[in-house]
Amino acid sequence: MLTAHLPSGYVLARALPKGIPRLMPVALVGAVFPDLDMIWFHFVDDGAIHHHRYWVHIPAFWLAIAVVALPLAAWAGWLRTVTVFFAAILMHLLLDTISGGVMWGAPASGHLFALVTVPADYSHWIISFMLHWTFLLELVVCGTAAFLWIKRKDAA
Repeated sequence: MLTAHLPSGYVLARALPKGIPRLMPVALVGAVFPDLDMIWFHFVDDGAIHHHRYWVHIPAFWLAIAVVALPLAAWAGWLRTVTVFFAAILMHLLLDTISGGVMWGAPASGHLFALVTVPADYSHWIISFMLHWTFLLELVVCGTAAFLWIKRKDAA
């Protein structure tokens, strides 16, 4: 996914009950959080390792964190908020699975699972992704978020 992670967080937040504390910022941050590895990817690693191989893109890492964080969040009264954060991260990983690849089998397997492989048909990988049919899914997510945002403005 190139453009749909932040809008997917918005759609998630709009789909959930409004009584969850800090719902929108938590959903938005969770939806993009795994891509913070792009800072390391570009400025430290110089693109040597596919960023979907870093720990923030590995579902088993988030499962381990959730096993610790969710009981603590329940004890502190923040269970719904922290659950939204993990749901947004899961949504990010599911979206990346469409054509980007995620190591769902880690640590047992280093294979990047992707539903579709986008061929490098054009001079730059971004052009190849934008001209592939899977980019329509991103446009649907972005369009849904835009629709919900406009609908919110009309209701106010």
